[in-house]
Amino acid sequence: MAYVLAIYNNAPLTLPDGPTYIAQACGRERDDRIWEGWLEFVPDDGTTVLRSQRETTQPNRGALEYWASGLTPIYLKGALERTLTPPLTVVDPPVVPAVYDEPAPAPVPVAGFPEAEPVLDPFSVYAKGEDLLRRQLAALSRRHLVAIVVGYELADRTQMDLESLTAPELIELIAGGVRWRLSA
Repeated sequence: MAYVLAIYNNAPLTLPDGPTYIAQACGRERDDRIWEGWLEFVPDDGTTVLRSQRETTQPNRGALEYWASGLTPIYLKGALERTLTPPLTVVDPPVVPAVYDEPAPAPVPVAGFPEAEPVLDPFSVYAKGEDLLRRQLAALSRRHLVAIVVGYELADRTQMDLESLTAPELIELIAGGVRWRLSA
């Protein structure tokens, strides 16, 4: 059996060129002992009462009543709009074969050129603090870290194999290189 849990007389919902609705929260206990709640919208002109889809599920009636006690006029208006605008029906597209059997291959790095452009300027970030620089560098991939080292000439590639360094080592190299350059 379904119950009306709350009636929102103080929040009438008026639509352009339509009736004014009074919302009421309703609920019921399902067979699995979970309570579900929905909203009904009662029009002032006697036309059909509208009903939303399920708005919530709660473990018991008390929790459902608590949910109903917290609904705002904005929530009620959105629920009425959702009720009046049913979801779009998704149609499965026809099966069409793809042009390719696999994604494009990764670009092959050219000797002497960085694999990527630097995505940040370590000097400008360092000006705001070395900790900030280290945090931002930690969010980058190894490839981007190498691009920063190469792009800002923070290490001599002829004397160091950047590809063999770990991300923490690259971060230390960048932070130390920026610090050293700025102090010189």
